[in-house]
Amino acid sequence: MAQILDPLPPEQSGKMFCCYVNATSKIQVARISNIPNWYFERVVFPGQRLVFEAPREAQLEIHTGMMASAILSDTIPCDRLAINEPSIYEFDTNSQPAIDSINKKPIVQIHTTTGDFIKPLQVAGLVSID
Repeated sequence: MAQILDPLPPEQSGKMFCCYVNATSKIQVARISNIPNWYFERVVFPGQRLVFEAPREAQLEIHTGMMASAILSDTIPCDRLAINEPSIYEFDTNSQPAIDSINKKPIVQIHTTTGDFIKPLQVAGLVSID
């Protein structure tokens, strides 16, 4: 998803897709301020996922909202938030679908890599809804 309102400066070469999840019960503001000639700031509501494109050297600042103010609560290097895009080799489009022996219908096969997963967070007795 390209940034329609705030495109990256043309001199930025190494771009990546990133995802940040607000796992708190407070409204947050996500901001990138270390990239010259680029303005990126978004409101992230509790439980919301923010997917964005950023240069590799970008730092995502998380400002947590308080009554009439916000405090800088975290700074995260965007390379830690990178989404791994599947390569064309991860999808085998030439193979025949497997057939369920009982229902005689094709079985949908999903190829995933193990180890990269996100667990839902529990905050002060609240369970996130995913």
